[in-house]
Amino acid sequence: MIGLTIFVIFAILMTVGVPIGVALLLGGAIGIGLGNLGWMSIPNNFYPTVAKYPLLALPMFVLVGVIFDRSGVAQRLVTFAQALIGRGPGMLPVVAITVAMIFGGISGSGPASAAAVGGVMLVAMARAGYPAPFSASVIGAAAATDILIPPSIAFIVYSVLVPGASVPALFAAGIIPGVLAGLALMIPAIWLSRKHGFGAKEREQPRPPFFASLLQASWGLAAPVLILGGMRAGWFTPTEAAVVAVFYGLFVGMVVHRTIKVKDIGPILVEAAETAGIILVILGLASVFAYAVSTLGIIDPIAKAITTSGLGSTATLVIIVVILLAAGMVLDGVSIFLIFIPILMPLMRAFNWDPVWFGVLLTYMVAIGQFTPPMAVNLMVASKLAGISIEKTVPWVMWFVLAMMVLLVSFIAFPPLVTWLPKYLGY
Repeated sequence: MIGLTIFVIFAILMTVGVPIGVALLLGGAIGIGLGNLGWMSIPNNFYPTVAKYPLLALPMFVLVGVIFDRSGVAQRLVTFAQALIGRGPGMLPVVAITVAMIFGGISGSGPASAAAVGGVMLVAMARAGYPAPFSASVIGAAAATDILIPPSIAFIVYSVLVPGASVPALFAAGIIPGVLAGLALMIPAIWLSRKHGFGAKEREQPRPPFFASLLQASWGLAAPVLILGGMRAGWFTPTEAAVVAVFYGLFVGMVVHRTIKVKDIGPILVEAAETAGIILVILGLASVFAYAVSTLGIIDPIAKAITTSGLGSTATLVIIVVILLAAGMVLDGVSIFLIFIPILMPLMRAFNWDPVWFGVLLTYMVAIGQFTPPMAVNLMVASKLAGISIEKTVPWVMWFVLAMMVLLVSFIAFPPLVTWLPKYLGY
């Protein structure tokens, strides 16, 4: 009865528009009160959750994303991608997806990538004859690869919530799915462009010189190599890598490209602090809800009922996919992790699912939700930049959702696509 009360109160609060963190706190606090668990368990769970060492990397990687967004790296990456890929119908969407994937190796944030890449690519695509709803769909979908390609803020949050899933292992596991997701998005982008005659003016635009554009983009291209290569070489931990990336980004923006001035540092720090602070506060508040649910033994009977129902591992996983994809349409990724991971962990243990593989699957489903209407954060950013309503993207963006869904089936059917690289690297 207490468990039902907690979830009903949480659902009501969410329905009436109460912020997710407050809804989780109130639901958990009511459960703690009804279960006589002691009010001191609220601060005793909040602080240890946000004080975990891996979470030190989170505000740093958020800051990295803001710095590189202001540094002019995105424009130089676009120019290099155009020189590499060439001109022609469907090529500018491929450029946008490619640049978003590279930017994902720097920022780890989908909305940050949508803003950085969209700010450059939407104008270029409009000039070449691509309609704004299609262009916004491409940008929104492309930015979703950023939470799969390391460094990923989503992977950092998951590693804190799930024992046995280290940040390096998750980073390694996300590389192949992230790259495959980008390639999968290129297929409908090219097909739709050529089917509808988009980008007819693209052939008229000159192709940038390869070596000159490579030189200009080299500082941005080196950032993912520095971050991931440094971790693999043992030079620094993921948290230390984030700090190194911050100073590298400041060097590129202030010394190399000179697009960041001393007066810009204050606003950059404030923007990053606001974004990271929101995530960390929600994490702390959600820990109260998770404590109440786990201590009162609410989830274990549900997990036991599912495992003894005869559904099996595959059928259970299909149900989870459907639920999380639906949740992804209305909730952001951090909220999905905080709400569902405490519920899903007993199932993960019961079916002996690899926590790293399962984490990549969850993150992949969150990535799909980031550009699936109606509450698609990446698509909202791209649509706002394009000056259109999100409803106009639906006929185009659903093709990209379909491409990602087909790839999701392959990750479920063939887990080594996810688990091979971290095992090969010894994580």
